[in-house]
Amino acid sequence: MNGWVIAAVVVLAAGVGATLWGVVTGPLRRRAAAQNLSTALACPALLLLAQGYARPAYVDLALVLAVLGPVGTLVFARLLADELADDPPHARGPTLTAAALGAAVVLAVSLATGPGRALVKVLVVGALLVGGNLVASRALAGGMQEARRD
Repeated sequence: MNGWVIAAVVVLAAGVGATLWGVVTGPLRRRAAAQNLSTALACPALLLLAQGYARPAYVDLALVLAVLGPVGTLVFARLLADELADDPPHARGPTLTAAALGAAVVLAVSLATGPGRALVKVLVVGALLVGGNLVASRALAGGMQEARRD
């Protein structure tokens, strides 16, 4: 077991465990925010595991999750817009913390990867992960209501 795997276990145990608790026990607004944050935490864990086990296929899984996770949250935000309008989720702190964690993991894995095609893939995963989850979190909080009225 190396440092990459230990870091992935810490991210999974602390972050994903907390988001699963929010999904299982919380009201609708907490469940929607926790679902968005679970993607923002599982994707960096996959990047850490890819580096720790030297398995580039895990980066591909992280790429798929970075694309589909925020899209799924946007679908939930659209379908649950009426229910969330009464009591919108406000997870600004956890969202920014997850974005900072994602950026830090992408930076560390990028430095360890070195130049090449794998580095480009990790940077794309990072951009999609951070940008997508910030947009999805804003949509959950009701920040995209002007687009919904059209």
